[in-house]
Amino acid sequence: MANSLGSILFQNFTSKKPNKSLPRLYFFTFTTFLCIFFYLLGLWQNSPAAISGKTRFSATTFHPDCPQTNSTSTSITIPISSSNALDFSAHHQNPEPSETSARVIHAPVCDVKLSEYTPCEDVQRSLKFPRESLVYRERHCPEKNEILQCRIPAPFGYRVPPRWPESREWAWYANVPHKELTIEKKNQNWVRFEGDRFMFPGGGTMFPRGAGAYIDDIGKLINLKDGSIRTAIDTGCGVASWGAYLLPRDIIAVSFAPRDTHEAQVQFALERGVPALIGVLASIRLPYPSRSFDMAHCSRCLIPWGQSDGIYLTEVDRVLRPGGYWILSGPPINWEVHWKGWERTRESLNEEQVSIERVAKSLCWKKLVQKGDIAIWQKPTNHMHCKITRKVFKNRPFCNAEDPDSAWYTKMNTCLTPLPEVTDIKDVSGGGLTNWPERLTAIPPRINSGSLKGITAEMFKENTELWKERVAYYKTLDYQLAEPGRFRNLLDMNAYLGGFAAAMIDDPVWVMNVVPVEAEINTLGVVFERGLIGTYQNWCEAMSTYPRTYDFIHADSVFSLYESRCKIEDILLEMDRILRPQGSVIIRDDVDVLLKVKRFLDAMQWDGRIVDHENGPHQREKILIAVKKYWTAPPPDKNQHRKL
Repeated sequence: MANSLGSILFQNFTSKKPNKSLPRLYFFTFTTFLCIFFYLLGLWQNSPAAISGKTRFSATTFHPDCPQTNSTSTSITIPISSSNALDFSAHHQNPEPSETSARVIHAPVCDVKLSEYTPCEDVQRSLKFPRESLVYRERHCPEKNEILQCRIPAPFGYRVPPRWPESREWAWYANVPHKELTIEKKNQNWVRFEGDRFMFPGGGTMFPRGAGAYIDDIGKLINLKDGSIRTAIDTGCGVASWGAYLLPRDIIAVSFAPRDTHEAQVQFALERGVPALIGVLASIRLPYPSRSFDMAHCSRCLIPWGQSDGIYLTEVDRVLRPGGYWILSGPPINWEVHWKGWERTRESLNEEQVSIERVAKSLCWKKLVQKGDIAIWQKPTNHMHCKITRKVFKNRPFCNAEDPDSAWYTKMNTCLTPLPEVTDIKDVSGGGLTNWPERLTAIPPRINSGSLKGITAEMFKENTELWKERVAYYKTLDYQLAEPGRFRNLLDMNAYLGGFAAAMIDDPVWVMNVVPVEAEINTLGVVFERGLIGTYQNWCEAMSTYPRTYDFIHADSVFSLYESRCKIEDILLEMDRILRPQGSVIIRDDVDVLLKVKRFLDAMQWDGRIVDHENGPHQREKILIAVKKYWTAPPPDKNQHRKL
């Protein structure tokens, strides 16, 4: 190489032409020299001679973000180790807060007397409100300072309910320890007590041969088989046998009844695995949008339909779909046969029937048939003809400038809720619905018509497919959800378009789809147009249901929605109240929100974990899966709480 380098230099000095390779050679030589120099320097610095001692120096220390103990010059010694270990521990810390100032998260157990506590239908609180129009039986929720900060215990001996459809026939006595109905309704075949369980023969006041035979009689008068009737509402439901025996016919009914002297009738329905809510027709609207149900039913429900200017039947009209049916059995229908058994005079029963007929006519309903103990009316498919008759008779005005879908503490009215405009007498107001099961995935009329701003048909299709993927992912995370029959009663706390429920349709479950009243868009009408059921709810308040209603709860972005409205703890305690022991929850939300939720779930002694989004770990949205542990109140003879 030396000869070669010398030859190049000699040529460069003797040649008259410049050598273009020489600058590159200089650069290469200089780089080589630097590499050798720093290599030798590194060897020397790590030699024993260089690291045999400690380096000391003095400096004035100043830490603007740390507490200053003194301002004098401080001598600092820095040991240099041959291992070059780095110390990442914090050397400047604020003192820990005292126990009195630190926030202690604790979720104690409530008194066993509260095992069936329903905060917004509390019997003692209801006594403060007027009995007129049954106002005292409506929702009356506790004030913020009255909300219980404890966990509702299950009664001693509580057991996981039997699986559907077995649960339709019987329930554990320990789960609903009330024998009142077995005595009060002994001759009406509602419920019987046998050993350690209640048996449900399927009977009712007006269907002694059983709910199945009664529904067969209705099916002879209107078509219950072609899928045109999918959603129904049962007013004054008893133990919900009518709804229970509709389910095998692919008709899903929301049953409701007040918390009254018929103790636990809604609780029995839920224990059987039948959709039900605590509710009453009094002074506020039912918590459903307009045009929700294909069929409404009353079997001796004791609602005074013809009184108060027909306000209760007018509310049924609001929630009935165009062309929907209202079925009435019991007083006063067929009073000519039953008047003695009902212990009423012929005159009073005849007067009641005349008043009902008058109200139905004022709503433009048509009486289709009355056969035996059953009478059926039908709502018109549009109001074109009804508006013409209003100009002549002027007996019941249409409501003006009133949102027909507003139904959260909204006062009922005697005016007639107008149906959407049509251009032809044969058109269905709001758009016709396809029959079930195609209805589930067909574009809902509210979306097709553009009445829901910002939601298109394409978005609906994408949402349907998205939730199929999400539910499939959920089932890989929660083995209980994946096991067919393990769960029966499901709750979706923020349902949007009902995609979660639609994705679960092939499982033996039903889903109560909640659309929060604070949601940006009111989509509950779409949920019903898909052939699903749901209700409105403000999650800063308790739900109108009994403790231990649901086997599984799904909450998508619920805590982000309510973050500035109410405390996370209050929502979680309500979830704990309505979830059954050993039930599961799946919560989707921002990771920071889920960390707060997880902290309180630990205080409630749930088993939970946070996992990645189905699209991978780089998503801020995460998923929290948790299971409520099994525990119950202590035996009745021990007047103390069980320590968990």
